[in-house]
Amino acid sequence: MNTSNEIARASLLRRGFALEYATLAWNVVGIVVLAVTALAARSVALAGFGLDSLIEIGASTVVIWELSGAGEERQRRALRVIGGAFALLAVYLAVQSTLVLVADYHPHHSVPGIVWTAITAAVMFALAAAKARTGAALDNPVLKTEGRVTFIDGVLAAAVLLGLTLNFALGWWWADPISGYLILFYAVREAREIFAGEH
Repeated sequence: MNTSNEIARASLLRRGFALEYATLAWNVVGIVVLAVTALAARSVALAGFGLDSLIEIGASTVVIWELSGAGEERQRRALRVIGGAFALLAVYLAVQSTLVLVADYHPHHSVPGIVWTAITAAVMFALAAAKARTGAALDNPVLKTEGRVTFIDGVLAAAVLLGLTLNFALGWWWADPISGYLILFYAVREAREIFAGEH
């Protein structure tokens, strides 16, 4: 590998680390914000989204660990952990959405929750796109796969936002759990592909 390639790779690695640290910081703050807004609104959706933030923190930590080393075995282990994160997210979505529908649970309105999830969706989609580009440039399947976790985090934020907004504007409390089932399908597909070795 020549010097220019080494410099370019080092720059890409720094960008990868920066993206993961930014994701970590956002989600750490998010857990606090979501805990406060979920308690205030008695919102299952916001509380569940806080759990998703924990999963995203775990996935980002795995990528930072993987980027710090090298080797196919480390990549395989990192991918399995991210696959497990997708599986946990799928379980969370299935349980939360079903419980909310069966219990006929009506959360209070949450304007702070609407604002936070709207901003979070935009931030997560931007981070996911940047991770996909950086992962492709590095030819790093772990960073690319974790970018999909971040993308799902953005989709979930958008779904929670939609549910909160429809509940606020029209009283449609059931919109959020229905959206959760749609995201569940995507999470299951990603977990299955990872464990089948398709990444």
